[in-house]
Amino acid sequence: MTGGGGGGIGIGEVLLETARLRLRRFTEADADALVELDSDPAVMRYLTGGRPTLAEVVRAEVLPRLLTGYDRHPGMGRWAATDRATGSFLGWFALDAEAGDASRGGTAGQAELGYRLRRAGWGRGLATEGSRALVRYGFTTLGLRRIWAETMAVNVASRRVLEKAGLRYVRTFHLDWDDPIEGTEHGEVEYELLRDEWDAGQGRAAALRAR
Repeated sequence: MTGGGGGGIGIGEVLLETARLRLRRFTEADADALVELDSDPAVMRYLTGGRPTLAEVVRAEVLPRLLTGYDRHPGMGRWAATDRATGSFLGWFALDAEAGDASRGGTAGQAELGYRLRRAGWGRGLATEGSRALVRYGFTTLGLRRIWAETMAVNVASRRVLEKAGLRYVRTFHLDWDDPIEGTEHGEVEYELLRDEWDAGQGRAAALRAR
């Protein structure tokens, strides 16, 4: 994996690369790709019950919000994921700071891990590859002390990705939804990985490689 300091990444510039992925800042030119991503019922299954995000909402709200987020929380945000071999848009990965929440915001050294991939990227290990890269970036470049993630309890595939990325299950909790989707009755799950735990895991891996 290659990467640079998050705070100095300019518009459209690359944050990091893995064997198969390139993560870069979004630009206004990515609007159509985001609209397509959020229009797939399978992609949105565990987010909206399959309902697409309206194109006008993506263009007027979603994209402008993530573009301005880079300045609010330097080094964090949502990063467009493209295929290194073809350049095609695959989706996004994120390390998000929650503004106004001292217990989870960037000022407390914490960030939320997230991702959303087109179906073309499913089943290839890309979600795990990108998540692991952002975990490393968060701990080594940003100096975070905790990375966490949430998903629906019934979203087995995403839970498996979080576990492969090194996060561990913390709790199951229930929220009140105005418009619940199928599966919400089973609750949401929270996962986390602490810097000390990650460091220990890296040390064990290095020791095994040295044998």
